[in-house]
Amino acid sequence: MRVIMSNILAIYRRELQSYFASPLAYVIAGVFWLLAGFFFVSILGGITQQVAYADSAGYASPIDVPYQFLQFFLSTLGSIALFILPILSMGLYAEERKRGTLELLATSPITNWAVALGKLLGVLTFFVTMVLPLLIYEAIVFSTTTPPFSFSIVLVAHLGLILLAAAILSLGMFISSLTDSTILAAIGTFGLVLFLWVVEILGQKLGGPAGAALGHLSLLKHYNNLTQGILDSSSLVLFGSYIVLGLFLTAQSIDAFRFQRS
Repeated sequence: MRVIMSNILAIYRRELQSYFASPLAYVIAGVFWLLAGFFFVSILGGITQQVAYADSAGYASPIDVPYQFLQFFLSTLGSIALFILPILSMGLYAEERKRGTLELLATSPITNWAVALGKLLGVLTFFVTMVLPLLIYEAIVFSTTTPPFSFSIVLVAHLGLILLAAAILSLGMFISSLTDSTILAAIGTFGLVLFLWVVEILGQKLGGPAGAALGHLSLLKHYNNLTQGILDSSSLVLFGSYIVLGLFLTAQSIDAFRFQRS
């Protein structure tokens, strides 16, 4: 077990260093922060104006500003992640194929599971570093609310964002292992995630037990549950299943690649 953990840690460090040394990664982070900052200010300003208008018009119904802001902002971040995450995952294995180093990874003493897990943890850590500044901004805003806003809801909501990212990156890693083209990997990941994002709509149209089962696979449905502060075990199991599925398929893909080369 100690050897396995050291192997995973070695791959993790290698992958994380490659992201912080890549100009493309900084461009992606810059675009993410620019879009997130724009929507942060826009959503907060829009809700504040809505409350001011309601007060001036004498509406008696209260508006939970922090909760509404969190809902709208996390929904927006999820939509942005839908475009950003396939770009982050596209080179996880496609670049290894292109450079000719995938065969070395496939035939190394390190298991394919360890390599895949190390790569996933590396890119997920980079995404978390992108989210942390936004969490600080939110903490500053929520700390000024009266009555105090529950930070447990904020933490559960951001846990949902991280689990969503881990699931998409894991599936994107599998697609990246199938091709040496980063563009095809990004497009394939985006198409798959978009399908899983809206599959609940297809389930509603289908109806019946089959439609309910299909709707349960929706990333959007379970992401929304967590962003509402609902720590639902079914949502945790679904995201965990997608993460494990991506790791499993990636390991099998690299095994198939090794057998083709042998």
